[in-house]
Amino acid sequence: MAGAAPSVLFDNHGRPLEYLRLAVTDRCNLRCFYCMPEEGIKYMPKQELLTYEEMERLVGLLTGLGVRKVRLTGGEPFVRRDLVPFMARLTAIPGLDDLSLTTNGVLTAPYVPELARLGVKAVNLSLDTLDRARFASITRRDELPRVLDTFYALLASGIQVKINAVVMDGQNIEDLVPLAELTRELPVEVRFIEEMPFNGGSHAATLPWDHCRIRQHLEAHLGEFVPVATPAGATASEYSIAGHQGRIGIIAAYSRTFCGTCNRIRLTAEGGLKTCLYDQGVLDVRALLRGGSTDEEVAEALKSAFRYRAANGFEAEQRRPVHQLSFESMSTIGG
Repeated sequence: MAGAAPSVLFDNHGRPLEYLRLAVTDRCNLRCFYCMPEEGIKYMPKQELLTYEEMERLVGLLTGLGVRKVRLTGGEPFVRRDLVPFMARLTAIPGLDDLSLTTNGVLTAPYVPELARLGVKAVNLSLDTLDRARFASITRRDELPRVLDTFYALLASGIQVKINAVVMDGQNIEDLVPLAELTRELPVEVRFIEEMPFNGGSHAATLPWDHCRIRQHLEAHLGEFVPVATPAGATASEYSIAGHQGRIGIIAAYSRTFCGTCNRIRLTAEGGLKTCLYDQGVLDVRALLRGGSTDEEVAEALKSAFRYRAANGFEAEQRRPVHQLSFESMSTIGG
């Protein structure tokens, strides 16, 4: 006998909300200059971060509303202790069909066999260069060998691997083609991301390397990009290249060309709900949980927030308070 059809949650623009990006920590063991200042950021006191039990409760509520995919982010998820046992508990939640994570790979390699046993479907690996000196310059840490160990361990495990590379003018442009060349012999997707303003400080008003220029640059070196159909809600435009096993993805994160089909929401490590990467947070979920709200009350508050979702990232940015002249660090937002 077939079970009941899964519920579907929609926002006020008719977009289904099926995908949760859950930050398990705001702490990170790298200091990538496009993510945070060299001195780092002021981390939240540990007691102000959501506990694993609180996160588990929220994931259960959201899957009951229609969320089907959860991606764990940070900061760096593996900086937080007991991450894998938490992931094991998440896999037991009814309605959760897809558990994945984003990591910088520095601490991840020893956990890859456990991730495979848990049925983790995909891992996004943050990697902006294959050059050790430039890696150390960008991240302010000399950790490229450990990241590559994770990369090859993930490939050997059969877990789908996507490399996320932020395209930065004057920093890693010479690395774009070598990264893309990984797709020639390996079944990996290399995704190039427009640089965003989430570095804990001010940001430039122009973007030298937008998604159009990124594609033109890569095609000039690798040959014609053939568009590939992507799932609903995908942020990346995906392409195949003749003779390549893997694919190329380009994410217009600053240009925000994919907002019309966005199906994702975010929970920051301290329990702030973001219905858009560019908003300032629309609901303090932690206050509800620790204030004694019932599951029904929390669910209704979440649904109410979804009814006022910005149409796109530009509208969300315009709604931010005037005094917020700079954006948060991506480490506090959740990957």
